[in-house]
Amino acid sequence: MADISTLLVSIKEELAGLEQQLVVPNVTSAPGYPELARRYALLRKVSNLGEEWGRVGSSIAEQEELWESEEDLRDEIEDALTEDRARLSKLEHEIKKLLLPPDPNDEKSAIVEVRAGTGGDESSLFAADLFRMHARYAEQKGFKLSLLDTHPTALGGFKQVIFVVEGEGAYGCFRYESGVHRVQRVPETESSGRIHTSTATVAVFPEAEEVEVDISPKDLRIDTFHATGPGGQSVNTTDSAVRITHIPTGLIVSCQDEKSQHKNKAQAMRVLRARLKSLYEQQQEEELSATRRKQIGSGERSEKIRTYNFPQNRVTDHRINLTIYRLEEILAGNLDLLTEQLREAIAEKVAL
Repeated sequence: MADISTLLVSIKEELAGLEQQLVVPNVTSAPGYPELARRYALLRKVSNLGEEWGRVGSSIAEQEELWESEEDLRDEIEDALTEDRARLSKLEHEIKKLLLPPDPNDEKSAIVEVRAGTGGDESSLFAADLFRMHARYAEQKGFKLSLLDTHPTALGGFKQVIFVVEGEGAYGCFRYESGVHRVQRVPETESSGRIHTSTATVAVFPEAEEVEVDISPKDLRIDTFHATGPGGQSVNTTDSAVRITHIPTGLIVSCQDEKSQHKNKAQAMRVLRARLKSLYEQQQEEELSATRRKQIGSGERSEKIRTYNFPQNRVTDHRINLTIYRLEEILAGNLDLLTEQLREAIAEKVAL
């Protein structure tokens, strides 16, 4: 990151320019006013933090001088220095976070796909645990969660579950969940008490509006079939389930949870649009994607991002080497324990 003092000087200059623009008559009716006002509010907040950063820095400089001259007060001065240096570091983190370039997708709703990976029945049970964890997280954040497609197993797990989390900022909250999640525990079906390792994959996409992704009907092959339940048995007598293949890319999406073929088709199209949007953006922004991978990991489904170790009550996020011994809290939906530190790690690694 650029030197904080230099950065604050440039922000002060930009603020002065924005203030001149904001006093122009009828500025509030101008097309660019909302963005102008948002930028001003952001920089004003950064400037206020910068002023406090300057005060704390000056205090540290004074204390360091006193430490040299006042030998009998060194213990007290060291305590004050420790406190102020921690505050200075926190202020720098806050400034960096505020100035991170916003992702335009962060405010969108999110489509989340959880799939069982390696580990047989245990992986499908773990997929169900991940779904419940994400459902609780969505509830805590005040988002609305709706199922799009599920493939349950006889033991109560999921081979696959796809759901949408609706609400402003949902994708920004869930985006860090993409990747391979690994669990280490003794399965209920294990009689010898041996710890097994299983995986499940999570993919998170920002929901795409119809105007964002142009899908030609001639590029689609739509098949219908009977919906199936645990074990693969048919659960209805009509072809209500829908499978859509996007011929140019080979992407395949199916939905079967609704009783209406029309509703299942509409849900499948939501998932397809999100996947296509993600695919197109990845192709168009390969350079940006490479930068993000360097910053915090790619979030690709092939990348192991997190381990849940039940015997040790431990969750480790491998992207930032963070270990927390509060597994039950995290599975109960308190994902902010992880995501807040992930955001801070991004702020640390982005050069401003």
